[in-house]
Amino acid sequence: MNILTAEKITKAYTERKLLDGVSFSLQEGEKVGVIGINGTGKSTLLKILAGLEEPDEGELVMANHVVIRYLPQNPVFTEGKSALESVLEHRAAHEETWDREGDAKTMLTRLGITKFDQPVQELSGGQRKRLALAVVLLSGADILVLDEPTNHLDNEMADWLEEFLKSWRGALIMVTHDRYFLDSVSGRIVELDKGKLYSYDTNYSGFLELKAQREEMAVAAERKRQSILRVELEWMRRGARARSTKQKAHIQRYEALRDQSAPVQDAQVEFHSISSRMGRSTVELQGLTKRYGERTLFEDFSYIFLKGDRAGFIGPNGCGKTTLMKMIAGQLLPDAGRVEIGQTIRIGYYAQEIEGKASDRISSMDPGMRVIDYIRDTAEYVRTREGLVSASKMLERFLFSSDMQYSPIGKLSGGERRRLNLLRVLMEAPNVLILDEPTNDLDIATMTLLEDYLDRFDGIVIAVSHDRYFLDRIVRRIFAFENGQIHQYEGGYTDYAMRKAWEARESGSQNGTGRSPGKCGPVQDFSGTDQRTAGTEGNPYQKNGKPRMQRKLKFTWQEQKDYETIEEDIARLEERIAGLEGQMNEAASDFVKLNALAKEKEEAEAALEERMQRWMYLEELAQKIAEQE
Repeated sequence: MNILTAEKITKAYTERKLLDGVSFSLQEGEKVGVIGINGTGKSTLLKILAGLEEPDEGELVMANHVVIRYLPQNPVFTEGKSALESVLEHRAAHEETWDREGDAKTMLTRLGITKFDQPVQELSGGQRKRLALAVVLLSGADILVLDEPTNHLDNEMADWLEEFLKSWRGALIMVTHDRYFLDSVSGRIVELDKGKLYSYDTNYSGFLELKAQREEMAVAAERKRQSILRVELEWMRRGARARSTKQKAHIQRYEALRDQSAPVQDAQVEFHSISSRMGRSTVELQGLTKRYGERTLFEDFSYIFLKGDRAGFIGPNGCGKTTLMKMIAGQLLPDAGRVEIGQTIRIGYYAQEIEGKASDRISSMDPGMRVIDYIRDTAEYVRTREGLVSASKMLERFLFSSDMQYSPIGKLSGGERRRLNLLRVLMEAPNVLILDEPTNDLDIATMTLLEDYLDRFDGIVIAVSHDRYFLDRIVRRIFAFENGQIHQYEGGYTDYAMRKAWEARESGSQNGTGRSPGKCGPVQDFSGTDQRTAGTEGNPYQKNGKPRMQRKLKFTWQEQKDYETIEEDIARLEERIAGLEGQMNEAASDFVKLNALAKEKEEAEAALEERMQRWMYLEELAQKIAEQE
């Protein structure tokens, strides 16, 4: 049953059109993942589907009595209320029969919020996000619209939420960067690309395959267009026999082909390895200990980072991961122990929360500052393997166009600001990268390219992340915070999870969880050569040495028949292609139907090209016959 439909939705901000006549429908119980690069309008689309924002054009229709709940990227709560009161306040009007307070406390505890009386203004950005998630999950909604639900969840919480949503019977629309999560929960992927929606009835792994097919089809279609255009141009130059209105239609088709835009290739962030030379001494941690009151975060932790090290730190929220990163970066002193930094070491610290107001993780980025000035404050030029590269050029490689570079930071989306901050860190040319939750708010495309960059990075990578895919992709050693101690495990996150599951089985416990990574017509040659005379030019003698007799040219019976009907055949094929193009425009959001129509159009275009080549051959032959007469 269709419970939500959006018809031809258009939304623009100033001159930037985010949504261009997109259509979307949601079935009862369906789970949809929305993906796309930062700044394309994913959050805007979610707000429109949740009824919180009005489109400029189009219509949103929901089934009767459908309850929809929305989780924003940056939730806002009434100051002065406690965490528990905030949950009860948002639940007061719904489901009178449930045990409000008991269920609220259970959900908050599950999401790592145990101080129920703590005022919301004292909560960190991550805690407020988890508080909002608790409100939404307790809402009893028919449709959940979730914007980055896995942000600020540790690995155990992400595992729990994944299982919760998989077993949940309602419908779900979500934006998330967690590829394992997306692969496991979603049954359909919707991609927002250049203002258009493309729907794939599969999970994330299947989407990757189907998108590659779509892009290959677009490239093949462009090659076919160029091939047909060359033949059409020859047609125009030669001048066909008069066909009155049909000739006019053919000229219009030529002009349409000529003016048609080639498929736009996605811009990609170009990460060139930027680092400084590293000497023999690197980073050495000796007996680090940190306590807050009676609580010990970690005690007597020692480790020497070697050249090329790839280390991942995991653990529950509040266990001390960020505290340890700040110690390594020199921003915080340990209670005991010391951090020794080699003389040639340059640390680049990509923080989870840029210092500023608690309510704004990116507030230290002056909203009024121009994008290019933010980068120039770090470096005007940076040395890469290809030589010196300017700040402006680096911004272009990070998908910031010249117009965006001179715009204030305040106009950027959250993900775009995170990408800008990442560039600032890399512009410092560090040889040790500390990445604290680097995947938060970054789109999948940027994360993939960041992972490729880290593959080529010559220095040390130290990462705190809850993103299981990122950890599997990048790190070769896991450090897990467990009961005030930091334990070392070899391999990526999946290796760690399998080890913990094995330990749990050995000890008779059932707490361990393991997860394996998600996986993630013949060309015809119509040369126009008359095969009856091929090979005779420049050879006036046959094999027996006797002069070759010149044979009078004339049409065969089949050629004469083709010559009389071929222009009608071409006209019919042109009409068929035009009709298919119209159907493809109407089915733009249905990839399965679009794929079938595209194949049919490709076959029609191949037939048209064959008929055009045949027409050119027959015209040349007719001209030769006329000349000899």
